[in-house]
Amino acid sequence: MYLDVFDRNPYGTNCWLVGAESSDEAVVVDPGFEPAAVRALLEAAGRSPVAVVLTHAHLDHAGTAGAFAGDDVPVFCHPADALAFTDPAAWRRDDFPNPLADAKDLRTFEDGDVLRFAGVSLKVWHTPGHTPGHCVFPAADEAAVFSGDLVFAGTVGRSDFANSDPEAMQASLRRFLTLPDGLVVLPGHGPRTDVATERAANPHLRGLG
Repeated sequence: MYLDVFDRNPYGTNCWLVGAESSDEAVVVDPGFEPAAVRALLEAAGRSPVAVVLTHAHLDHAGTAGAFAGDDVPVFCHPADALAFTDPAAWRRDDFPNPLADAKDLRTFEDGDVLRFAGVSLKVWHTPGHTPGHCVFPAADEAAVFSGDLVFAGTVGRSDFANSDPEAMQASLRRFLTLPDGLVVLPGHGPRTDVATERAANPHLRGLG
């Protein structure tokens, strides 16, 4: 599997680039910053983007998704977070700015959908709590999960924003623990980890499984 990451931004957000080795295309997960730099990584690998997939709509994950996608690449997110593109004040429920570039081809997915692009299949798991439409994406055949801001190495995402839901977050974390131990976790921030390590050592997951 082709896998690369762009994390040179003020938030340390991981923008993941993924595709099958046999493909010359790529899916781009959470391009929050510097579209030109992300495109340069793809060009260096001889790949073209065919889809942008968002774990959620916070500006550090989705801020430049529309600018990166341009006219030709669709942007996918859960409908509960698609609201951030059309009515950001209603989505945030507070005055904190969350500027997002317009996405010309904004599409939505639902829990249980499978996104098939660039020779990879990404399952959609709706895991609300951090935001209403937060999702994670287990890769069907590649033993990895793109976990966004649900689970990081040694910690978990916040659930104290105005549009967060702490109870939903706990349910989403319990669902995360149903993933197999061998699955590599590709988080929205920080280093990669795996389910077994987080199950054993992440203090925020103890007692949930």
